[in-house]
Order: sequence, then structure tokens, then C-alpha cells
Amino acid sequence: MNPPRWLKWAREIQAVAQTAAHYAHDSYDRARAEQLLELAAEMISTATNEPSAAVQSALTAQGGYITPKVDVRAAVFNQDSLLLVKERADGGWTFPGGWADVGETPRQAVERETYEESGFKVRAKCLIGVYDANRIEDQLTLFHAYKLIFLCEIVGGEARVSNETSGVEFFALDKLPLLLSANRTQPRHIEDAVQAYQNPQKTAVFD
Repeated sequence: MNPPRWLKWAREIQAVAQTAAHYAHDSYDRARAEQLLELAAEMISTATNEPSAAVQSALTAQGGYITPKVDVRAAVFNQDSLLLVKERADGGWTFPGGWADVGETPRQAVERETYEESGFKVRAKCLIGVYDANRIEDQLTLFHAYKLIFLCEIVGGEARVSNETSGVEFFALDKLPLLLSANRTQPRHIEDAVQAYQNPQKTAVFD
């Protein structure tokens, strides 16, 4: 499901305004950019009942030219069972992963995140897909993000929970948990991962 049009407009206004502020030549340009940021914050505040000041603070947390954030996830199989971790934040199950850090390659990011969240050391083998992470029903996120999912294999380690995860389990493909952490892993991501695992010649998908 696509985000509501008001949220799409507010995001675009925020991105244009913050980029304009970054490249502003004088105080007049910066003032006009700040007015646009205030307008975007007011749009979101009106629709969500969140305080406008809090929204504006969140919108300006990332400086410079605004681009989508990058979320990396690992699909790890073991004899037709799929590794999932349970998020403490919402109790849902998800591929291990998280935000890529500045300075990391995508491979480094997904391998690090998988180890941190599950205890397993993995090697990324191929890219399953690149997704628009904001295509989530009933989820209103301020920032645009892309999701990169990799097919990975275990090379070491053992199951271990973390400060972000409360469970680490392999699930048979016909007994996957119904409660997924929707803003992290969706059914279509799992379907694409299974297809990639079962068909090594499959090309990567993308939104």
C-alpha cells in the first residue's frame, strides 16, 4: 500500500526545503527554506496530532542533501528452514538486519547486522531484491527508505539474542510465524527470498 498523498507531499517538501537550506547562498534563501520545513511539519502534525515542534525536530535530524536511508536484511536458510529474529520493539519476527552505517559496503552492513541481532556469522551470497521500504500498510514513517535483502549463508557463530532481539529461531517454510515485524519484513520479502533460495539462477527483484 502506498503512503497517503499528504505524507508523500510533506516528505517531498521537507526534502526540497532541507536541500535548499544546505545550498542556500544567503539568509533570505535559508529563511524561505525554513518556511517550507515548517509547512511540512505542520502538514504532518495536523494529520497525526503530533506536536509540530517535535515533528520539525525529527525532520531536520538528518542534515545536508536528503536521500533515502538504506535498510539491509539477511535471508538465511538452513536445510529449508528460515532464520528469523524476534524484535523487542514490537514482538514481530523479521529477517535480521537494520540500518547501514556510513563507510560500510552493503555486504559489510548486512553481515554485521546479522551477527549483532542473531549471533550467527554469515556471508552474503547474492542480492535478492531492492524494495521501497515505505510500501507498508498502516505505517506512517517520516523518512523514505530503501530495503536491500541478501541471500546469506552461515559461516560461524551460534544463536544469541541482543538488546534489539528477544528470539532467534529457524522456522520450517510451512510453519512460519504469522506475526511479522511489518516495517522490517513483509510476506512478499519472504516469498522472494524462498524463490531465490530454491532457484539460484533467479535474478534480483526491485520496486
